[in-house]
Amino acid sequence: MDQVIKLIVLTTGQNLISQIDEVGSADIGQPDCKLTKPFILTGDRTLEQFLIGVTKDDAFMIGSDKILTIAEPTPTLLEKYLDIIKE
Repeated sequence: MDQVIKLIVLTTGQNLISQIDEVGSADIGQPDCKLTKPFILTGDRTLEQFLIGVTKDDAFMIGSDKILTIAEPTPTLLEKYLDIIKE
């Protein structure tokens, strides 16, 4: 299965780039999206690991109601992200 990498805008205003998978069997009200290796896109266009300093996890469940929109990242951003996660 190919990786689905998207730019994710959260309702909090944070922009993430992450591998994303929809979890179809989630119960109503339960998180239904899995984010793998998410990174925050900062104001100066650098990437910062999501929840760095708080957890070592690299996969997180999130409810789709917390996502404002999902879009394709620019080729430059995608390349930067792929370089970071392969290290």
